[in-house]
Amino acid sequence: MKIDKVKVWLVEGVKYNWTMIKVFTDTGHTGVGEATNWPGSPIIEAAARHVGERVIGLDPMRIDFIWQKLYRDLNWIGPYGASMCAISGLDMALLDLKGKVLGVPCYELLGGAFRKSVRLYANYWFTGGDHCGGDYARQAKRVKELGFTGLKFDPFAHTNYLYGEDLHTDLTLSPAEQDHAYEITKAVREAVGPDFDMMIETHAMLNFEIAVKMAERLAPLGITWYEEPAGPESADTLKALRDRLPSNVPICVGERHYTRHGFRPILEKHICDMIMPDITRCGGPSEMKRIATMAEIYGVLLAPHNPNGPLSTLASAHVCASVPNFFRCEFMFNDVPWRDACISSPLDVRDGYLHLSDRPGLGVDLVVEELEKHPGVRELKAKDNFYV
Repeated sequence: MKIDKVKVWLVEGVKYNWTMIKVFTDTGHTGVGEATNWPGSPIIEAAARHVGERVIGLDPMRIDFIWQKLYRDLNWIGPYGASMCAISGLDMALLDLKGKVLGVPCYELLGGAFRKSVRLYANYWFTGGDHCGGDYARQAKRVKELGFTGLKFDPFAHTNYLYGEDLHTDLTLSPAEQDHAYEITKAVREAVGPDFDMMIETHAMLNFEIAVKMAERLAPLGITWYEEPAGPESADTLKALRDRLPSNVPICVGERHYTRHGFRPILEKHICDMIMPDITRCGGPSEMKRIATMAEIYGVLLAPHNPNGPLSTLASAHVCASVPNFFRCEFMFNDVPWRDACISSPLDVRDGYLHLSDRPGLGVDLVVEELEKHPGVRELKAKDNFYV
């Protein structure tokens, strides 16, 4: 069996483009994957096409060999970013293909299932109304009514727009903006109750002083985690910030950390309680499994970042099913109406869980006709400056 073609589509998602991949072989077997990242999705699309060209003629069953070959070949342009997103998407497609060839779900290839129902937390649930406490509370109640037991939001992201300013370049918040972020968070906590997981996102958009100050202020409201209080560039900076944050505020990082090599210093310095690798960035399902195994050694839980398309959701869930140290997986609560139409079987999301089938591979194929009805948006819009 040899790879003889790889096709790539850029598809419009609820907030930004998905990058979808399909691998074809000379025996008629196929596999599907996703390499979504943003902003700059056309760069990811080009990288995925290039990576696809590099694997023509290779045996698709040699998944780890192909991963290592691509990683070493493309390391010259950097081990992270667009090239790793392309490798991630291809790795996902090859795992799906192998599962379909062998007639087993991907979680079986990853070691077997600890669980087949994967607990989710909701993101992008706050898209209606204004960015005020009342509207956030109303929408948070809806999340709970539908059976979810956790949600995430960034109470800082829109404060500057409300106060008529551009995105802060000095990573600070005025006293009024700090108050607004607190009131939003308090309204959400009151809406969902004390036993509901509430994750606070910062997108590393706060300076050191404000990040600490807001963590101290929000801590009494009950925070499941405080996400990315500093950027991914320096584990030492993250460690210094961790040492200043309240001890009852767990830390979660990882959406911008690539491969096990990027996570190593985070784990060795005992910076976080949870890690959130993104399967379309970190190296694909094969690498996410390796990262999760590393994290298990340090008593750190896995909670994949996943504001992506339906293949990313399924692949993340298959990894989550196969590891003992799983906490939750991210899920886009509001999405484009064609999300499930782009795959051959809809996502089975009920009562706050994604329920995996026993169908081979990821359990779905891409519906190409539907993908092509929704080509990716290639012009930057104002929404590209907002963060999930």
